[in-house]
Amino acid sequence: VYALRLGKWGAKCGSVACGCQCYDRRQRWGGKLLVGGSRGPLGAIGGIGGASAHQVLRVWESSGVDADLSRRVFHRIPSTFPKSQSQPSLSQCRRHYHNHSMATEDTSRHLKIIAGADSFGCALKDTLVTHLRSLNIDVEDLGTDKYYIAGEEVGRRVSSAANTNSSVEIRGLVACGTGVGVGMFANKFPGVYAATCLTPSDALNARSINNCNVLAVSGMSTSPDSAIEILDTWLNTPFKSPCPASGSKPWPPEINDFLDNSIHEMSKIGVESNKENDKNEENSIDPCFLCCLAKNREFTPIEIMPGGHMKVIRETPTSAIVRFEAGSVEPAHHHTFGHDLVVLKGSKRVWNLSKGKKYDLGVGDYLFTPAGDVHRVKYFEETEFFIKWDGHWDLLLDEDLATANAAIEKEN
Repeated sequence: VYALRLGKWGAKCGSVACGCQCYDRRQRWGGKLLVGGSRGPLGAIGGIGGASAHQVLRVWESSGVDADLSRRVFHRIPSTFPKSQSQPSLSQCRRHYHNHSMATEDTSRHLKIIAGADSFGCALKDTLVTHLRSLNIDVEDLGTDKYYIAGEEVGRRVSSAANTNSSVEIRGLVACGTGVGVGMFANKFPGVYAATCLTPSDALNARSINNCNVLAVSGMSTSPDSAIEILDTWLNTPFKSPCPASGSKPWPPEINDFLDNSIHEMSKIGVESNKENDKNEENSIDPCFLCCLAKNREFTPIEIMPGGHMKVIRETPTSAIVRFEAGSVEPAHHHTFGHDLVVLKGSKRVWNLSKGKKYDLGVGDYLFTPAGDVHRVKYFEETEFFIKWDGHWDLLLDEDLATANAAIEKEN
């Protein structure tokens, strides 16, 4: 026969009963297990007298004892509870376990919950936030918004915290009508493992297998009491602990190794692609008005300038997009008109031989060359630039390509 002798209800509930110091936390109880045999569901601890309530619950949760059986065992001596609490629910027992385990286990890493919901989940979210605060857990409540915004905001914050070595563990709590939508958008971010849990078993599996760090709940199909039980299970279940998926037994070594490796591999998913996207964005040029004008127009080769192509956008005054291949050289030449240019892509060097000046130009740089000024150009990479001039196009060579290359080589 297993009976739970409950300690005195008071400021120090465990001073006699279970040894934990609750002080001003008056809504908890403690007790000792009086062991009278070694058979039955709790036989694993048979012969060990004085086991505390939270130790008993730890065994129950790790061995998968049926909830109804748990209640019967916990209610063995109901008369020792105050009348208002003579039939504690299993969720209350779990909360008691959570409170005491939080007080006795390693608390070097503080827990903080970021919570958010839509209008269909806000009432349930508020209930759970109140419950979390009653457990002295730090909660940042983001309030109510569209489900995809609520999920995104919580996911973003949890993801950001996952990439830091903070002393605070950040988890998320999201709620919408079904619990699915908020979870989908929370999961858009690397390092976020959101799971929609409709039962405590779902929460056990999600924590044990996936190391779930964002709990998503349904405001339309989950009652407040059930949601609290789901939340408590999610809070109290460590990664790799026994769960329904493991047959409520410890994972075998090969699965345990797989789960250990999965944490490192899962944390990298999405991170590399985001870095690549950031790199591409840094190296790309946003579409501009000039580029849109040139779109779908074919480039025409510039016959006297090897490697050069031009796409005329407008005439009188004339403007064009000019493209040169990497390594191309424009021999010294001049025009009967002055021209303005802006580099859109790549880089080049311009020697104004008439003025004895040299200009290194990159993306966004502007240069005006007066009419008649002789200039030579070298392209270091594939380069595009916008050019504008008044009058008809002309180009008068002042040297051949071989002479230009020799001059550039001599300077280098």
